[in-house]
Amino acid sequence: MQSQGHTSTILQLGADVLETEARAILQVRERLGEAFTQAVQLLLRCEGRVVVTGMGKSGAIARKIAATFASTGTPSLFLHPAEGVHGDLGMATRGDLVIVLSYSGETEEIVRILPAFKRLAIPIIALCGSATSTLGEQADVFLDASVEREACPLGLAPTTSTTVMLALGDALAVCAMQERHFTRDDYARFHPGGSLGRRLLLRVSDLMRTGDLVATVREETTVLETLLAITEARAGCAIITDDEGRLQGIITDGDVRRRLLQDPDCLRRRAAEVMNREAATIGPDRLATEALHIMESHRPGAIGDLPVLDDAGRLVGVVALKDLLRAGIV
Repeated sequence: MQSQGHTSTILQLGADVLETEARAILQVRERLGEAFTQAVQLLLRCEGRVVVTGMGKSGAIARKIAATFASTGTPSLFLHPAEGVHGDLGMATRGDLVIVLSYSGETEEIVRILPAFKRLAIPIIALCGSATSTLGEQADVFLDASVEREACPLGLAPTTSTTVMLALGDALAVCAMQERHFTRDDYARFHPGGSLGRRLLLRVSDLMRTGDLVATVREETTVLETLLAITEARAGCAIITDDEGRLQGIITDGDVRRRLLQDPDCLRRRAAEVMNREAATIGPDRLATEALHIMESHRPGAIGDLPVLDDAGRLVGVVALKDLLRAGIV
């Protein structure tokens, strides 16, 4: 078991690393100037894609930056520089923009690929620690990513420098996103599998039950027959409609159980005598989140099923609370 003193040493080292990297980001903030504005303007004028490239740890950061651009409205891809000089350079074309990450600015694979970008007249934004390096001098825009020291106690492993590059990449992506008036709806379109995408994109029509999964009966149907219809459809309610499919009311299995406690003859009565004529409803084109809100805010208590009606008041389906929750609409 480690001593308390050893634990304190570990905590202090962790705190020192975070402080070193945080201070470096603040120093970069103080250095931001016209070059950063020029970089954002290049991004906004780019008619093609933003190609992000880097080697080693810088390459890992480049991948993340490319992913951030792509998910916030800027078409982007990662180009491995070593693969680039062996054919993958075809991924970059005129009209693109390239962001190159290299702390030294002298990474062999990066230096070898720069002339190809120049021949294609592709503007270069450098995230680099040296303005006098090969990369720094060949870049159209140089963003100073230099740091006083790496957080690594040996001063060797890229730590502070990669954090600064990542922060600069985020700053560029967010500024471009803001200038393009990128909205929550735009974000959802790029993230249909995420929880935000589901909340902003899924419609009632995407989740509602239809056909045999909906129990529908008439007003003259007995409550017993109504229960059988609910059971057969594996539903939580039955929808009472007229001959033209217009909603007349709703009966849930819970309604029947409560009614039986007061009226033992309930099962022989007509559905019209038991149904709730003031059922909450929703349209098929409404967001699934709206259906969830209606269900959860219903008074005197939350409801588990919501009839879905078209503009003429005809039943087209039922959306169930459990289906909304299963789809991640929370």
